[in-house]
Amino acid sequence: MNIQKVMVIGAGQMGSGIAQVCAQAGYEVKLNDREEKFFERGFQTISKNLSRNVEKGRMTEDDKQAVLNKISKSLSIDDANDVDLVIEAAVENMEIKQSIFKQLDAIAPAHAILATNTSSLPITEIAAATNRPEQVIGMHFMNPVPVMKLVEIIRGLATNDEVYAAIEEMTKKLSKVPVEVNDFPGFVANRVLMPMINEAIYTLYEGVATKEAIDDVMKMGMNHPMGPLQLADFIGLDTCLYIMEVLHEGFGDSKYRPCPLLRKYVKAGWLGKKTGRGFYIYE
Repeated sequence: MNIQKVMVIGAGQMGSGIAQVCAQAGYEVKLNDREEKFFERGFQTISKNLSRNVEKGRMTEDDKQAVLNKISKSLSIDDANDVDLVIEAAVENMEIKQSIFKQLDAIAPAHAILATNTSSLPITEIAAATNRPEQVIGMHFMNPVPVMKLVEIIRGLATNDEVYAAIEEMTKKLSKVPVEVNDFPGFVANRVLMPMINEAIYTLYEGVATKEAIDDVMKMGMNHPMGPLQLADFIGLDTCLYIMEVLHEGFGDSKYRPCPLLRKYVKAGWLGKKTGRGFYIYE
């Protein structure tokens, strides 16, 4: 299975990062979003990332331009009509993802693989919206995509071996490390990470320590590069809450119950760094 043309759906933080690493690996990339302004914002993020690499001597200005030239603008899902792979990086919502995959199934060529960058939702359920569940797979990149090496590769119930092998090979071409994970809520990364973040929020909620103290304990005591509350702000508290709800519903276990303080912050619109305020205040 020869992958040459890739479409990335969603030009946000994750989608733009995925588009960048695909273009850097030599793939022709269509970066898709609903509106021109979202595409432009994503494209500018890629350009800034590459400029930093030029400044640090990791690539030349010509290399940067070559990568940017590999990325084309797409404002219609119909542009999936000639690609070999689609990587969906839209909002973490099952209804939205199933709607996108149903459309892609009708538009993308018969041979095309449909991948989702979901961080917690069942691949099998997303695949059920298509008539090609054997060609649907999970590719969970880590944030920030250009820096982080890991990609969780998740088979759905019907995903065939040829599709898995093609995605594993491509992941290596992106200079990433593929790790095979089974289709359970949260996979491995978020099943382990999010309850830790949620517990840190409970620790703050119950007055055990200040937010700074909680983060310092995990940074200096456990050698984490970033404290869990600061990390939650960077991920987005709405995303953290949504993943905890997926885990809670998927496993039916009270240990995954989202902390009331997390719910309160999300309802207040304090979503973290992207809104200027979460557990910390960002200028």
